[in-house]
Amino acid sequence: QVQLVESGGGSVQAGGSLRLSCSVSGRLSGVVMGWFRQAPGKEREFVAVINTNGDKTYYGDSVKGRFNISREAFKNTIYLQMDSLEPEGTAAYVCCAQKNAGIYYSSASYEFWGQGTQVTVSS
Repeated sequence: QVQLVESGGGSVQAGGSLRLSCSVSGRLSGVVMGWFRQAPGKEREFVAVINTNGDKTYYGDSVKGRFNISREAFKNTIYLQMDSLEPEGTAAYVCCAQKNAGIYYSSASYEFWGQGTQVTVSS
């Protein structure tokens, strides 16, 4: 059984930083991995994605220049370094993975999901 497990969430003041991690347990290879976030009462929002060997990344407009996604080539552990956090970034951050080359910014493209880790940014 494949599981995605996130860690690293917490509370931080505006302008601070956090680093999230996501690891895959179980047999799963060759997957694109990424992060979405969801705040109460809002739709799930694309944050970032990274390809299998870690050399291509894409970011949502609201986090460009402040967040960085990374992974060791061909390993199923990814990281999300979040800098200059804003109160609007308060949300559950959820790790995801897809085996097919689906639309990277659409949550419907991802087959595997973690439980999420809460990030709270206070002003």
